[in-house]
Formats: sequence, C-alpha cells, structure tokens
Amino acid sequence: MNRVRRHHPATLFTAFLFALLGAATLLGGIRLVNLGGSAYYLVAGAVTLVVAALLLFRMRLAVPLYGLLLIGTAAWSVWEVRLDWWQLLPRLDVWFVLGLWLLLPWPRRGLNRDSLYETSRHTGGGFLLVSLLVIAVVGIAGALHSNHDLSGELPMADVAGPQGDRAARPDGDWTDYGGSPFGQRYSPLTQITPDNVGQLQVAWKIQTGDTPGPDDPTETTSENTPLKIGDTVYLCTPHSRVIAVDAATGQKRWEFDPKIQSPVGFKHWEHMTCRGVSYHDDAKYAAATIPAPATTAAGAPASASTAAIAAVSTASATCPRRLFLPTADARLMAIDADSGQPCTDFGDHGTVNLRTNIGPFTPGGYYSTSPPAVTKDLVIIGGHVTDNESTNEPSGVIRAYDVHDGHLVWNWDPGKPDDTAPIAPGATYTRNSPNVWSLFSVDEGLGIVYLPMGNQTPDQFGGGRTPTSEKYSAGIVALDVATGKVRWNYQFTHHDLWDMDIGGQPTLVDLQTADGMKPALVASTKQGSVYVLDRRDGTPIVPIREVPRPQGAVAGDHTAPTQPLSDLNFAPPDVREKDMWGTTPLDQLWCRVRFRSLRYEGMFTPPSEQGSLVFPGNFGVFDWGGVSVDPTRQLMLINPSYMAFQSRLIPKDVLAKMEVGPAKSETEGVKKAEGIPYGIELSAFLSPLGIPCQAPPWGYVAGVDLRTGKMMWRHKNGTIVDSAPLPIPMPLGVPSLGGMVTTAGGVTFLSGTLDYYVRGYDVRTGKKLWEARLPAGGQATPMTYADKDGRQYLLVTAGGHGSLGTKQGDWVIAYALPR
Repeated sequence: MNRVRRHHPATLFTAFLFALLGAATLLGGIRLVNLGGSAYYLVAGAVTLVVAALLLFRMRLAVPLYGLLLIGTAAWSVWEVRLDWWQLLPRLDVWFVLGLWLLLPWPRRGLNRDSLYETSRHTGGGFLLVSLLVIAVVGIAGALHSNHDLSGELPMADVAGPQGDRAARPDGDWTDYGGSPFGQRYSPLTQITPDNVGQLQVAWKIQTGDTPGPDDPTETTSENTPLKIGDTVYLCTPHSRVIAVDAATGQKRWEFDPKIQSPVGFKHWEHMTCRGVSYHDDAKYAAATIPAPATTAAGAPASASTAAIAAVSTASATCPRRLFLPTADARLMAIDADSGQPCTDFGDHGTVNLRTNIGPFTPGGYYSTSPPAVTKDLVIIGGHVTDNESTNEPSGVIRAYDVHDGHLVWNWDPGKPDDTAPIAPGATYTRNSPNVWSLFSVDEGLGIVYLPMGNQTPDQFGGGRTPTSEKYSAGIVALDVATGKVRWNYQFTHHDLWDMDIGGQPTLVDLQTADGMKPALVASTKQGSVYVLDRRDGTPIVPIREVPRPQGAVAGDHTAPTQPLSDLNFAPPDVREKDMWGTTPLDQLWCRVRFRSLRYEGMFTPPSEQGSLVFPGNFGVFDWGGVSVDPTRQLMLINPSYMAFQSRLIPKDVLAKMEVGPAKSETEGVKKAEGIPYGIELSAFLSPLGIPCQAPPWGYVAGVDLRTGKMMWRHKNGTIVDSAPLPIPMPLGVPSLGGMVTTAGGVTFLSGTLDYYVRGYDVRTGKKLWEARLPAGGQATPMTYADKDGRQYLLVTAGGHGSLGTKQGDWVIAYALPR
C-alpha cells in the first residue's frame, strides 16, 4: 500500500527559490525582448518557473529539465562571449550554484520516491551532474583562455638627448607639477631599477592633518603632486594649506594656512581640490638668461652686465625663491619658499584677488584647482568654472601676472580673443566663455604657453554657444607668452556635448620622425585619441581624420557631422548588449534592459530626453593625469580607463515637478542648468549593486613606442578589493584617476587605481614588479626625487577622492631602497 507523501521542507524552499528567480528573470526578459534585446532571459525565466512548478508538484522531471537549462545557458554564453571568463561568470554563477544545491539529496527527497537511493537514481541526478560538469568545463576553459593583455617589449636604447629645460634642472629635483614645464612626468634618476624595485620600503610618511570635514563637498579630493627643490618637499592640501618638509626625513619645516573662507561654508561647493603649487627662482633665470659679465682691460666687470645682474637679484629681494598657491576661495598667493611667509611685494601683501573683473558667482564656483604656469617673468593662471549650473558663469579668462609684483600683464579671454591688453578697472570679462581648469605647459624657447581647453558651460547643451566659444573649446590653444596673443589653435571635439574637455596637461617632447626630429606636443583626451602636433604651428605629426558621428540633437541644438580621430588612439570599440556585465544573471539583465532603454549609436551619441549612453564617459579614457613620456627613449606610458556614463536632458516643465537636491558632484546628480530649456542628469552606468554595467577590464597600463605609434604592451591593472561588496581581490582591471611617472632607471609608477595600492612596472614589458598597500585612495600622480646623498625616493599622496568613493585621508608617503 502506497503511503501519502508530504512535501519535504527543502523541496518547498527550493521550489520557492526557483519561482522567485524565474519570475524576476521572465519579467525582465519580456521587457528586454520588447526593447529588441536577447530572448534568452525570457526563455530561461519561463523554464525556471516550470522547474519550480514541477518541484512544487513533486515531479522528478524538474531535475533533468533544469539540467537542460544549464546546458542551454552554457551554449548561449559561449555563443555570446566566447571563452571570456569574466563575462561567462555572471551568466553562469547563480545557475551553477542552484544546480549544485539541486544535486544534493535533500531538495529531491519529496520527488515521488521513498528512498534516498531511488531518488538519486531516478530523478535525473546523473544528467544534472553532467550538466554541471559542462558548465565547469566551460568556466575552466574560459579562465585558461581569457586574456585582454598584449605582451611585447618597448625598445630601451636612448635615441635622443635631454630635452627642454629639464637638462638645466638638477636630476634629483622635481620643480614643476609635471617634472618640468614640458609636463613629461619623467625623471632622469636611475637608482631604482627593475632589478631592485621590489625592495622599496617606506622611508618616511606624514599626515597633513587636513581631512574632509562634515561641511565639505562630496568631491573633496587629494590630487596633489608635491614639488621637491633643493632639500625640501612642498605639498598642498585640499583646503589650500602648504606644507614644507625635509626631503630626506619628512620632518616639517613650515606650514602656511591661507584660511580659505566662504560666506555659506563649503558644503554646496562643487568640489575642493589643490593639485599643487608652482615654483620660481630668480637665481635660475639669472644664470640661464644673463651672459657672464664682460670685463674691462683692467679685469673689472662691465657696468651694464653688473647692473643687469643686480636688477634680477633685487627684483624680488623679499622672496627670491617663491611658491605660487591658488586657493579654493579664488586667490593667487606668493609664498617665500624658505620661510612660508607671504611675499609682501606680490599683489596686495602677497595676494592677487582672482575674483577681480570676473563678476558674480556662487561660492566655490570659480577658482583654480591646478597650479599656474611660471616663466621667467610671468605667472599664468586659469580657473575651474562650475559645470552645468547656468549660462551665466564666470569667464574662462587666462591671466598673466608679473611674477615679482603681481600686476596684470595680459589677459586672454576666449570671448574676446584678440583683446589681450589688461582689462579696464570695473570692466568684466566675457561671461561663460570656455575655461582651462587643468595644467598648462610652456616652451620658453619658442615663447609659447599651451592651454588644454574646456567648454562653454553647460556641457551637454550647446544651443546658445557663441562662435568664439565654439572655436576655442575642447582643444589646444597656443598663446604667445609675452603678449597672450593666439599663435595657433587645434580643436579635438567639435561642438562638444559630452564634457570631452582636455583634462591632461599637454606633454612637450622633441620627437624622432621620418622627417627628422620635430618639436612635438602630445595631448591626451577623454575620448581616447592622443593627438601629436608640431608645437610650433599646430600641424599634425600623427595623422588626424574627420570621422562621421551620430546625429540628431534635441530641439534648439545641433551636432557636428564629424569628429577628429587621431591615428594614435585608445578609444574603445562600441559597447553592445552582450557586453553588459554584473555579478549575477539578474543584475546583468537589469543592465541589458537599461542599455536597451538608452539612446546609443556609438561614441558621440548626442544627449537626449530619452537618456543617452556616454562611452567613454565623463572621466574619460585619459583625464587630468595625462601621459608620461620618456624623452630619451621616445616612449609613452599610459593608464587608459574605460567607464560608461549616462546622461539625460530633462525638459524644464518635467524638472519643475521633480524633487531635486544638490548634485553629489559634477558627474553625479541633477543640475538645473539655468538659462537653457533642460535640466541635466548625469551618473555612472552602474547596476543596482553599484557594479559597472559594461564588462571589465575597466583599466589598463600600457606602453607605446612614440617613433612608430605602436602600443607594444598592455596589461589590465588593479583589483576590485576596495570597491566590491565583498573584499575579494579579483584582478579585473579597474579605472585610475591620476597619472604615471617614469624614470630613466626603467621603472614606471602609478597610484591612481580605485584599489589602494601604488605599483611599479617594468617599462620594457609592463610587468608589475612591486606594489605597496596605501592607507587611503591614491588618486594623484606620484613623483620621484633624490636627496643630497643621492638616495632616490618615490613620493605618493594618499588622500582619497570623495566622488569616486575611495577612502579619504591625509597621508604623504615616501618610498626608497634600504640604505
């Protein structure tokens, strides 16, 4: 007589679990099919619901049916992404785990058999086991096969001598943000090599005491690259403090606090950043520019030469060695490099007010986040302007002040590009003209300063832009150092609607070409192109093509029919639905639905009311970290990143019905954008779990032979240990914000990854040779120097980045080889 069986609790639980997963997958799958996407999720959801029903009715057919789903899922996954293990993982992981669970005896005990033996034998366990083995084999094959790296070697022979004024600077010093006015982020030091870099250890470390407070903006960032001159290191903090420390020990020598102020506090500022200070030494220019005194027949110096030397030596008798500090409340200050006191002969007791002639702006809405360029006679500075706030923002004017007394020598206003004479008292520079928030480069031999241009705000709508703002935005403008007049201009993004401003400092290098050595400018961009121009006149050295791009802007705007593309570029291929990622099939499905819901026709898809995918995103392939160039070997070391963003234009009548709080940062939240018919919403393209929706890798390190333009090696770089919900150090390759520094010793360094490490790589092969854990995010560009005894140090700022979510702090750490 047959006994009446009841559901086993494990069977009921399993049926319930499968029903939930099946329903979610089916509903999402229906939505995806309606958007023109893959039908897999609809089928998988339906089959999973059938499995749940069979389990509920205690039918043993549930087990082999689920096995068929596993085999079908494995086949579909390989068809979509081949054997890319990181893309296979979210397609297979949950299904595999559920299969393992279903293979256990307890979930199947209630399936119409009395004994465990009979259950195992007759409910499809064997077939399910085979299905799991199929998935396991696919996964193992993917893990063995998957490789996004490029292996090769860079040539390491010297082919050029020292360039620019780096040869005139002590090898052990780091006198400018980029190492020299050429912005190469290169050091001729050779003590640290691939053979010994693994021995690097902490030589000294300090905490500045400047940590983000509760009233600071979200995007409070420590992006500082310190300077080293003589035996002193100079650094600045997010709150514009300057600290001088002993280069060999880190012992503090002095500290200067400008006591920045805001009438409403700092909370509603867009960000608070100090990337560095600048340095000027009268003695250096006296030695470099004034010939040795002629002598009379009696051997006495000629009076004219004596007078010239005296004029230089007394030009700034109070501060012959001075630092220039841009403060977060829009001042430019000169500080004695020896004492840390203001240079009272500069401006008003050491200060030039950058708000002069700018007009009104919201607190924090205008100041210079980057150190100014310094020449023999001038300190030249631009400024950050709040993005997407309104069409009535401060001017993007570039101003040159006398390096000694601070009087205004010239101003270049992109709204009035031909009028460079100092503005009249009481007048106002052109409102809302394109600005320069990043770093200038200078070739004093040619007498040119090079500007990486931003845009006329707002970034995502250009219906009201003027012809001059269109001409001078999103490219390089070369100005005459002495007069501020335009020498040449080259635009890299036409009618920019994607925030593709030029974030990186232009790098100057004398480049070996088929036509001989040429003075070149290398400009990295957010779009991924690296443009190589003759820095004398702006003509391309590496070919640039105009490529057709998507059309169809919102009402009141337009798009450029073509965009420039350099033959030397690291732009990613267009993203596809099958490139969507996640940690499970469900969040991958969510990303697929979201991808299909957005407008996307490739790079430069115009902003839309529907919402558009922006890839590369607002942080760009390259941002303010720029590139590092070894000028003697003609090599370029880079750290490209690939993160998608999404933007949406919200009609003002719709925006009026929304509750809109302050945007978290310039790339996260909704901006009201006064003066245009839309609000602007920006965000990273992430799953509900905070994981990027497009598949990894998201970040690399790479090496390029500049003579041939060929990338010789590329390796994914960094782990998700500090950004994933679980601290698992998966080597996916993560984005980095900050640049690389390269040495003649054959090692290049990077600290800007989203995980908290500084790493050293072999320049020849890109192999990671060393890494050290940082106490906070290292979103800054490292630098290297030597002390008076010749000991080489690597210096890293570890202060984090508020809007990237990396841990914040106040650390500056020096590494060196053991004594």
